[in-house]
Amino acid sequence: MSRSTDHLLKASSASQSIFDPREVPIVSRDSHMPAVEQSLLTPDGLRLRFTQEKQWQAEVTDENRAALAREGSVKAGRGNELTPAAVLIPLIMYQNELKILLTQRTAHLHDHPGQISFPGGRSDPEDTSAIDTALREAEEEIGLPANRVEVLGSLPHYLTITGYQVTPVVSLVNAGHSYHPDEFEVADIFEVPMAYLMNPHHHEQRMWQSPQGYRRFYAMPYENKFIWGATAGMLRNLYHFLKA
Repeated sequence: MSRSTDHLLKASSASQSIFDPREVPIVSRDSHMPAVEQSLLTPDGLRLRFTQEKQWQAEVTDENRAALAREGSVKAGRGNELTPAAVLIPLIMYQNELKILLTQRTAHLHDHPGQISFPGGRSDPEDTSAIDTALREAEEEIGLPANRVEVLGSLPHYLTITGYQVTPVVSLVNAGHSYHPDEFEVADIFEVPMAYLMNPHHHEQRMWQSPQGYRRFYAMPYENKFIWGATAGMLRNLYHFLKA
């Protein structure tokens, strides 16, 4: 058994009791892939890109495959359907750069406790669209009023292992807003330079052994924040969309 394989198995065994994604070994980085051009990482560049129809394909992660298998079980009469949800990806406009706003969920939540996420949640019956859901949730979770948000468009659904069909809604927000987090759901609000997250040099693939077998997931560590899982998967799709 190689040292790397032994490390993987030890991390996998530990993860089945207390899963810490930071301890899961890195199996690859996408340093060979180019970063998104700086001209696209501007408000005008993004506005233009969202008006263009270019052929591109969303990346399918192991989490998506597991969710699709679950959906197949639903069609076969087993299990529950995926729950519609939406998140807001707020791109904060500073004078010389854009930053992506993220939150850290509180540790006591049932779904994705303690993880880094975008503001968002499941759709309510009164929501007329995924955009409505994303805007409502952003106001409830971080106190960002809908009238401060310029919606650019949506990315393809992202399917999560916890049974959600998430629509990422990309938006622009002026810097300088004072946020008011919902203390029950949000432990922290922070920003990461968009140029950092749109550079695959910072995109790690990690692999662990789940009860269903080996699974890979993306991680994008930034300073003391560990962005991974569904949030990293949606950021990967934003990268592919901008590089198309």
